[in-house]
Amino acid sequence: MRVLAAAVIVAFLSGPAFGQQAPVPRYGEVEKAKTPEQLRQEKDAEAAYQRSLGNIPQQKSVDPWGNVRSDNAAEPAEKPAAAKKTKTGTGPTAN
Repeated sequence: MRVLAAAVIVAFLSGPAFGQQAPVPRYGEVEKAKTPEQLRQEKDAEAAYQRSLGNIPQQKSVDPWGNVRSDNAAEPAEKPAAAKKTKTGTGPTAN
């Protein structure tokens, strides 16, 4: 009884799903000509799509490492060489 009830439920739920799909053309079958109403609807949908693309603001490029490095970072300057210091008693002696 449960199996029969489950089969009936599945049949009732799958019926509307099959009704929503357009029939798949078979091999060699010629596609039917579209009605003027269908052509107008497709044209209106395409125009609405193009208008919606125009509403999207232009975005600047994203730099994922931008917070790690700065654009105006100065190059490290070369440090002047420090004067060599000699230990006392080991340097040249004056005669």
